[in-house]
Amino acid sequence: MQLRDFDQAAFLRECWQKKPALIRQAWLEWSNPLEPDELAGLACEDDIESRLVNRSDLGWTLEHGPLPAERFGEVGADPWTLLVQSVDHHVPAVAALIAPLRFIPEWRIDDVMVSYAVDGAGVGAHFDQYDVFLVQGLGRRRWQVGQRCDDATELLPHDDLRLLARFEPSDEWILEPGDMLYVPPGFAHNGLAGGDDCMTYSIGFRAPSRSELIEGWTDHVLAGLEDDDRYTDPDLALQDNPGEIAASALARLQAMVTERLLDPAEFAQWFGAYSTAPKNPAIDWRPDHAMDLPDLLAAIDQGTPLLRNPASRFAFVQHDAMTLTLFVDGRAYSCERSAAELARRLCASAKAVIDRELLAAGAARDLLIELLAAGSLAFEPDE
Repeated sequence: MQLRDFDQAAFLRECWQKKPALIRQAWLEWSNPLEPDELAGLACEDDIESRLVNRSDLGWTLEHGPLPAERFGEVGADPWTLLVQSVDHHVPAVAALIAPLRFIPEWRIDDVMVSYAVDGAGVGAHFDQYDVFLVQGLGRRRWQVGQRCDDATELLPHDDLRLLARFEPSDEWILEPGDMLYVPPGFAHNGLAGGDDCMTYSIGFRAPSRSELIEGWTDHVLAGLEDDDRYTDPDLALQDNPGEIAASALARLQAMVTERLLDPAEFAQWFGAYSTAPKNPAIDWRPDHAMDLPDLLAAIDQGTPLLRNPASRFAFVQHDAMTLTLFVDGRAYSCERSAAELARRLCASAKAVIDRELLAAGAARDLLIELLAAGSLAFEPDE
């Protein structure tokens, strides 16, 4: 799918993390990529995260999946919404919604959540800590956007849902199929389905918190430290008061901490693996049969495109003109020359055609074979 007359640079300059933006008929040709029955089927799967939100006179309730198939016949007359996470990992047509938004760095992309709602249903006024593009797939939904919120914003008392105690809408739009609304982090918003068969695709972008980064990074550093790496002071001198922690000791102690925490090369290596770690590591995407070299070269010679697994995350850190580290699903691959060029092509697009010349070097071939065996890549199947 392609966006219609979308100025990427203007959007980043004027809207990204600054203000909501409504984009009418955003897609060049809109076709809803998933039927409601298919979404319900995904919600029944054990390895797919799903939720059922119901609003009644008694308040809001949240039910976690997997949901039994008969549950959808028992929901009753109260407004309800089905939410299914990471649908792009399982449905290529849903994953295709992300492609036009890849002008945003790849490591920021999280997943596509799909919601189905009956008339009048929603999940309540709330705010998110991440950027989201809300694409209307089927039916109509009325979106209201209001005040900026933060951790001090008052919420309704609820064990499972973070709903705003007060919501002050300042803008309101009705979205129809093919319309898209961008909501930056922290903006209150509320969506209500207008009629049955209302489907919305929420393309979310990750924003790691400072606490998450510090915890992950320090855990990584601690794992690599030896117990005998201790404070030393062979130049210890007499001091007037033994109760004083001398400035020289403080400087040496702080250096022990900061010299490892401030290592930019090691941080880049850690963050590459951290940011590409699989969202659901329990799922094994490896193919039943590994592809051997003759079959691989035959597919390359036929011009068969390589497809990235929609559930896989690809990123790289460039070191110099000839070398980089490729990160795929939390794994790191040191790449030089042709292998580095292969890595850049794989990261540039979810679909790539590779020529045999690029695979002349053994390192590039080995990298491709390993990614195919891991299930991170596959050749596009015949029509």
